[in-house]
Amino acid sequence: MKTEALPAAIFLMGPTATGKTDLAVALREHLPVELISVDSALVYRNMDIGTAKPSAELLEAVPHRLINIRDPAEPYSAAEFVRDARQAMTEITASGRIPLLVGGTMMYFKALLDGLADMPSADPEMRRLIELEAAEKGWPWMHRQLAEVDPEAAAELHPNHSQRIQRALEVYRTTGKPLSEFKREQGEGGSGLGPIRNAYQVVQLALLPHDRSLLHRRIERRFKLMLEEGFDEEVRALYRRGDLHADLPSVRAVGYRQMWQYLEGQIDYVQMVEMALAATRQLAKRQLTWLRGWPDLYELFIDNVTHPAMNLLDIKAETLKILENEPIYKV
Repeated sequence: MKTEALPAAIFLMGPTATGKTDLAVALREHLPVELISVDSALVYRNMDIGTAKPSAELLEAVPHRLINIRDPAEPYSAAEFVRDARQAMTEITASGRIPLLVGGTMMYFKALLDGLADMPSADPEMRRLIELEAAEKGWPWMHRQLAEVDPEAAAELHPNHSQRIQRALEVYRTTGKPLSEFKREQGEGGSGLGPIRNAYQVVQLALLPHDRSLLHRRIERRFKLMLEEGFDEEVRALYRRGDLHADLPSVRAVGYRQMWQYLEGQIDYVQMVEMALAATRQLAKRQLTWLRGWPDLYELFIDNVTHPAMNLLDIKAETLKILENEPIYKV
């Protein structure tokens, strides 16, 4: 008996400043796709310049789902993303089109692809206690504490990956149950957080640099443009609200954290620029680490073409060639 083909989906991933949005918009001119943002910072309203959010004009012409859906005071979790993205994918597929998920939050892509277990809610007080402990003893020491109670989770984390160590310790200390055990329990069921890999035919693409120094130059050029466009005023407006603080996920976003420290008088302007650039380079490094060894991935390189418009045209042509040879899409 002939089985019906699974619906199609496209993942377009890559480190920051590689031109993912430009490529996604260009592909929409040729393919029956609708865009879904996969970016933990773009969900926040009034955080436009520092997140390199598509302009209001572009978003009106080419809608992106899951952009501007939260106030900066409201946290947004990977579980919420998975539920929202699955709903958006279902709606797009029902309309006869293909979901194109584009962004650089690799944890979101992985959570959507592989599913998430139902996790306990964040505990701000426990998180504060863990941060105090880490400030005194350091994150490598906290990593060793995690290894004693959840060696499986600890083995997957670098000793300085503070946010993920913090979350794993928080889960264990609030529930008495290791994070790795929650992950093993992931699956379909009624949570809406199960993996999509068995529900969609997913083609996975990544924009990558051959030469890391090229990416660093693009990061520096883009951040300087953000400053020229008024990034400091954007953060000042958030700072003046009075209800936001440095521990919120929105304020901890790369660039915003450093600008916030500058506004609080902790660092000067030159230090802010240097620290923001360093943090963005570290973000790109983590994104590349995620993608190293990512299964079933088509790699598209941004190097070796000097003219930006020609670069986009070349990458678009290569991408279309890949998709035309995939069973999910027939020209």
